[in-house]
Parts: sequence; C-alpha cells; structure tokens
Amino acid sequence: MNRPESAQPAVTLTAARPAADLRGRIAALEPELIAFRRDLHRHPELGRQEFRTTGLLRDRLTAAGLAPRVLPGGTGMTVDIVPAGAPRGAEFLAFRADIDALPIDDAKTEVPYRSTVPGRAHACGHDVHTAVVLGTALVLAEAARAGELRRPVRLVFQPAEEVMPGGALDVINAGGMDGVGRIFAVHCDPKVEVGRIGLRTGAITSACDRLVLHLDGPGGHTARPHLTTDLVTAIARMAADLPAVLARRMDPRWGVSLVWGRIASGSAPNVIPQHAELEGTVRCLELAGWQEAPDQLHELIAKLAETYRAKWTLDYHRGVPPVVNEAVSVGLLDAAMTARFGGDGRQVVEDTEQSLGGEDFSWYLEHAPGALARLGVRSPGDTSVRDLHQGRFDVDERAIGIGVELFASLALAPAES
Repeated sequence: MNRPESAQPAVTLTAARPAADLRGRIAALEPELIAFRRDLHRHPELGRQEFRTTGLLRDRLTAAGLAPRVLPGGTGMTVDIVPAGAPRGAEFLAFRADIDALPIDDAKTEVPYRSTVPGRAHACGHDVHTAVVLGTALVLAEAARAGELRRPVRLVFQPAEEVMPGGALDVINAGGMDGVGRIFAVHCDPKVEVGRIGLRTGAITSACDRLVLHLDGPGGHTARPHLTTDLVTAIARMAADLPAVLARRMDPRWGVSLVWGRIASGSAPNVIPQHAELEGTVRCLELAGWQEAPDQLHELIAKLAETYRAKWTLDYHRGVPPVVNEAVSVGLLDAAMTARFGGDGRQVVEDTEQSLGGEDFSWYLEHAPGALARLGVRSPGDTSVRDLHQGRFDVDERAIGIGVELFASLALAPAES
C-alpha cells in the first residue's frame, strides 16, 4: 500500500459477528439504500442548497431512533451513536459523506433516475457516498440496540464539498470534529472495479486553489495600440507564459500545475478594451508547493504586467490542502476490506495514484488521523471510459453495500492494535 516497511502499521481486526450475519443485515437494507441514492440522483442540489437532501436524511435517521443535528447553515448534519457500554470519554470513530451535486447537465438519458433539474447532476458520486454513510448509520443503530457496538460513532453528512474552501469547515466550525479520534471516507472511482477499494498512504489528492487575475488600462483604438495598454495581448501573454514560468520557478517534485479555465476581454474588433480577466486553478501535489505558489505568482504577474504597462490585481482564493492519509488508518481499511471480501485469495485492495483533484476531507485530517479510500464503482467487463465530473458518470450500485459493510465492520471491530 505505497508505504515504507518501517511505517506499516500492525493492525489486527477481529470480526464482531459472522460475516454472513452482518452481510445479511446490509442486504436487507440495500433496496432502500439504492432507492435513496436514485432519489438524490433525480433531485441534485448544489453546495449549501441541499435542503431537500438534508430533510430526507434527518427524517430517516430520526425514524431509526437517532438524533441528527442539522448544521447552523440549514444543510448537512452530524449524528452520534453512543452505545450504553462505551467507555466514558471514548473518542468517536467518524465516517463522512458529502451530499452536494455539481452544476453540470446529466447526460444519462437511458436511466430512470436521470436528474430532473437542468444543469445539475450528481456526477461525482456524492449520492453514493451519502447512501453508504446512511446505511452505516442504520446498521450501527441496530447494532447499538443489540449491545453489539462498543465504541461511539459519529456520522457526518457534509454540505458543499464542491465549493472552495469546502463545507468541511462548516462541520468543523459547528464542533463536528470535537471528540473525534479517527475519521474515514470513501470516494467513488470509476477506474476501480466494484468489490475493490484503492488505497494510498500519504497524499492521495492534491491542494487546489482558485485565482482570478484582473488587468486594467486606458484602452483605445486598435489603429493606435502604442497609445494604449494593449490588454488583449497582455492577457494572452499572461495565459501562455505564467504556467510555463511558474513551473520553472517551483520544485518539479511538488507537481505545481496552473491551468486556466476562463479568459475574457473586449467587445468589438477595433477597440482595445479597458479590462481583461483570467480565471483558473493552481494544483499542487505537495504541501510545500501549495504554501509557496501565491508569492511566486504575485512576483511573476508584476513583472509581466510592467512589460505591458497594465495595472493588475490578483484574487487568490485558498482552496484545500492535500488529503494526506495516515498509515494506521490505511492499514485499518486494508485489513477490514481483506477480512470482509478477500476470501479465496481474491485481491480486493489495490494501490491508487495520487489525484490532482482537490478534496476538502483534508480539513478533517488537520484535527484527527484518518484516510480516504477509493471505492470501486465500475462494473466487471465495463470497458467504457467514464470519469468524474462528466455528465455520463454512473456507478454499479453494488458499491453501496460494499461501502456500508466496510465502514460497519470498522466500527464493530472490538479492537485495533
């Protein structure tokens, strides 16, 4: 699992009950969880607008005898399960789901659960993550009543993961990490086959920031560019030169990548405009690069802007640091997945690469150790190319039950050593 031998955690998990018993309870819930996921898929909501999703979760958790606490913003919630036999002061084991959707169209015209909201889609699998953590809550609530759960557990249903710097900060500011000793999450991966997870010790995602560069000048007639600030040329040079020069200024091992997503300037062919904008993202594989990139960009922009006599401002919005998986937590996921699904020598855990995508699960790991796993959602034999944040994204829904069993087995294990 991409970790030096000296750092491998010694992890032993003892099953709290026969595999078939836990699996049978989850199997009984699967039709409900799949229906819940499809309902969310039909009714996607953007970050901090997830009022319907929050209401559905609150109602179902309340019906299970739990007491969810909605976050102050009105979307997202946490819910605690504290068994009667839990030691006083015991730390919570936490499981997190993100509940928001993306502002893109759903292109899956052939499925009955296609999004009913134009320009909105669960194209990143957050509906699956939500169903997994909901199922975990329902299984563990039953286990607590039966006297089988020995440790306190917190379920986190987080809003606004797709909004920088992320709804994880909403949870943390509301006390959602108070008393948490370890936290886990899964994220759908269309490259990993259903029935498997991908793990990596250390950084599994990248830092991600957003920036908007504004250039201003007097403008004028295209017949007399020497009397103006030629902002179109200036912004074009910025777009072309900044990524290349920044890459030469930074340690290449940091994997710093500046990519533009929007350029805007002008409204007529014979008028040099007075304003121009560039908007994009900075992604970094290493924390050191994330910390240094803003200063480097300010220096480079100042020099280029001076060349073109352009006034400039840079709105640099800090996003999220890398998700850095802790070795013991990775070992617990590895051991649990292998124990539950690795019979007959089946390979159910695979190494995964570090992604350049950002994930606000990183904020939780500043408060407690934990790990993010890649949850396999690709059907066996499926050769189509599906990626996250695309309108054709979909999953093999058997992944929901697998995620629930993985999380529930972690919570029900009597010891880790």
